[in-house]
Amino acid sequence: MCGIVGVVAKQDVTPILIEGLRRLEYRGYDSAGMAVLNESAVLQRLRATGKVAELANVLDRQPLHGVTGIAHTRWATHGKPSEKNAHPHICRNKVAVVHNGIIENHEALRKEQTRLGFEFTSETDTEVIAHQVYHYLDQGDKLLDAVRHSCADMEGAYALGVVSTTEPQRLIAARRGSPLVIGVGDGEYFIASDVAALLPVTRRFMFLEDGDIADLTRH
Repeated sequence: MCGIVGVVAKQDVTPILIEGLRRLEYRGYDSAGMAVLNESAVLQRLRATGKVAELANVLDRQPLHGVTGIAHTRWATHGKPSEKNAHPHICRNKVAVVHNGIIENHEALRKEQTRLGFEFTSETDTEVIAHQVYHYLDQGDKLLDAVRHSCADMEGAYALGVVSTTEPQRLIAARRGSPLVIGVGDGEYFIASDVAALLPVTRRFMFLEDGDIADLTRH
């Protein structure tokens, strides 16, 4: 858990994501990452341990571009500080999730997801969210419903940003117990765990209340 930034926009979101993470560095963290849906709706991810500057260096070597994306700075709770435990977490190259908070029933969810054939690549509680959303998409849900049903399955606290290749110009946000704000732009929307992350791009905000789920597109 620590800092979240997300964008669905008409411009390349990568600079907005990296600047948003820089503005959340005051929270303390041990790793950082981002996932972006490119123009072909392919999910691309970069992660790095250490400071946001390390992620920016990786981004210089492996540029990502897209109009929908999520990013995160992590302070380790479940699982040691490492690249594999850094957010975003991805399921089968279809769903990406960033998460603040703690999923208290993650062990039960992990056990059931393992039975269903999901493979885990991290030690985090967050990875079960990505798998759960994928499971509901696989059952025929649209992304909004998949996140809603996943939230109903989870116990604990969370602020979420979720994107998927199934609806590449959509960003779903959800909040229970951890703060999350929506930034309103001109034909674009943003999410963050603190308004400070979004001040370069907007001064208009909506604050999610506990239990809220937001469905964001450019429109």
